[in-house]
Amino acid sequence: MEITDVKIRKMFDKGPMKAIVSVTFDGVLALHDVKVIFARDKYFIVMPSRKNPDGTYRDIAHPIQSEFRSKLEKAVLDAYFEEKDCRKAAEFYVEPMQV
Repeated sequence: MEITDVKIRKMFDKGPMKAIVSVTFDGVLALHDVKVIFARDKYFIVMPSRKNPDGTYRDIAHPIQSEFRSKLEKAVLDAYFEEKDCRKAAEFYVEPMQV
């Protein structure tokens, strides 16, 4: 299964949650609400989940193999940092004056 697209849907400046992401696999399956988290001095992803009646959370979907989880995490974090860098660069961009 190949990751064919990663879209950063929303970014946050404050708090441990830094982004909400959608991932497309093989151009035919979308996984929404993957979260980018920064905690304990590192970035990682959290899969979409729902709250159980006892207050715990259970993943709705998740990778079975650790190798694929690493591949997914790398793709999501790469897209997050690329978007973050683009937004940072856009803050300093000044439209040239037209003559």
